[in-house]
Amino acid sequence: MKLCELSPVAGSVKESKRKGRGRSSGSGKTSGRGQKGQKSRSGGGVRPGFEGGQMPLARRLPKRGFTNIFAKQYVEVNIDALNKFDSGTEITAEFLKEAGVISKIKDGIVILAKGELNKSLNIKAKRFSKAAKEKIINAGGKAEVI
Repeated sequence: MKLCELSPVAGSVKESKRKGRGRSSGSGKTSGRGQKGQKSRSGGGVRPGFEGGQMPLARRLPKRGFTNIFAKQYVEVNIDALNKFDSGTEITAEFLKEAGVISKIKDGIVILAKGELNKSLNIKAKRFSKAAKEKIINAGGKAEVI
């Protein structure tokens, strides 16, 4: 079976209603919009969240907390993802991006301790968890904070 040979199940795909194609089509002239009014006009209708002048739900509910705009966003990397590199390799954020382990660098990388590390690597990162640092050192590698 090839992708080009796939087709939907019979009866599952309905043709869209062709509006504004004359009176005999069943949806001509006003095209299912009825007579006058805001919703019959082109571009008509109300914005999302509008409740007819009533105080909208988003404004009725109490607000809690805040978002810290200065918070650092780190990319998390588990040490088991680093096993695929050769021993003695110097691992930086740029190196991991080129290798396809991470997609963005953001404000730096943080190394976490999930999994086991079997190779001695020289890892440079913004942060390390305590357990990750121990595992790297026990494997004969170096954990350097930059």
